Amino acid sequence: MNLAENQITTLLQKHQEALVQVQTLGNFQVGREGVLLTSKDWGRDKAVQLFQFLMMVRHRKALHKEQIIDRLWPDDDPDTVEQTFKVALHGINKALEPQRKSHSEAHFITRVGLTYQLNTAHLWIDAEALETLITIGNQTLVDNPSMAKTAFREALSLYKGMYLPDRLYEDWAADERERLQVLTLGAYITLAELVLTENQMESIQLCQQALLIDAAWEDAYRIQMEAYLLKGNRPMAIKTYQQCQKVLDEEMGIQPLPETKKVYRKVIDA
Repeated sequence: MNLAENQITTLLQKHQEALVQVQTLGNFQVGREGVLLTSKDWGRDKAVQLFQFLMMVRHRKALHKEQIIDRLWPDDDPDTVEQTFKVALHGINKALEPQRKSHSEAHFITRVGLTYQLNTAHLWIDAEALETLITIGNQTLVDNPSMAKTAFREALSLYKGMYLPDRLYEDWAADERERLQVLTLGAYITLAELVLTENQMESIQLCQQALLIDAAWEDAYRIQMEAYLLKGNRPMAIKTYQQCQKVLDEEMGIQPLPETKKVYRKVIDA
């Protein structure tokens, strides 16, 4: 088993064995030992917000309580927000470790002084797995395209929709949502190119999935045109270009790129 295969196997194994499994894509839900947590388990929505934020910044150094409060609840009453944080933190610990003895050290939230960080040792997060699998796909793209396809397919099977849709209007989640969206779009397009000559229908479907995320993602139209041309379906290739033109004009007031027009000329001359 090579390194990439071992990494994928480890990821899949962690999914099965993790004490807590977190879905962030398309819906937010947390499973504790196979049982989904409910709003009653969390107690208050601010406990969910705090958990989501600590999960999102999990790879950064531990944050001071004041930094966390300033990001999550900047407009809350300064006289009560400290208590809000305390109650939210208690809610996380109670939801994730309901059997933990009072005053014993929390397993999932690491506290050092007034800094806090999420301990992910026994946590599986779909967005993290997706990102790791896409990285594996990109790293094996040239030397092992078959492994790259496997990694990209595993990654895209995890994508159920936008990141933390329940925080769509929260500024603190916006950058991570956009980053993961661009990462996912790249995976759809790269896989669509990889399978273009061997499976045009899969390539077309991948492009269509990308366009459901971003209707103006031009690479998806270009590859879709190439796939239709390979299938001998010239009318659909032309229709795809026309749709690309329309969307780009309506959404951004621009014309397709030269490489897209080049494919279109190839379609017309076919």
